[in-house]
Amino acid sequence: QVQLVESGGGLVQAGGSLRLSCAASGRTPSIAAIGWYRQAPGKQRELAATISNGGSRNYADSVKGRFTISRDNAKNTVYLQMNSLKPEDTAVYYCNALVWRGTPPVLYDYWGQGTQVTVSS
Repeated sequence: QVQLVESGGGLVQAGGSLRLSCAASGRTPSIAAIGWYRQAPGKQRELAATISNGGSRNYADSVKGRFTISRDNAKNTVYLQMNSLKPEDTAVYYCNALVWRGTPPVLYDYWGQGTQVTVSS
């Protein structure tokens, strides 16, 4: 099992910055990739950014150039630095981990509880 705890959300004005943190615990060596998804009111959950064990980063087109995902392996923590925030970035941000489980190993999704990010215009 893997547990994910997010922090760092809040209210910020357009153009401002926030940094989200996601601390992973449990069977962290089984994590294949970790990242952030977001869900705005009335919309489907969508990918924001992910980072693999090998360090490959993947960003949604809407956040490229503004968001940066990074990880501290010693702390089992992943960060999402969000700059130049826009009102359309307002959403609940969820930490997600893809975790190998079972024999043969299969990837499972684990989710945090979410943290609210609100960007005012």
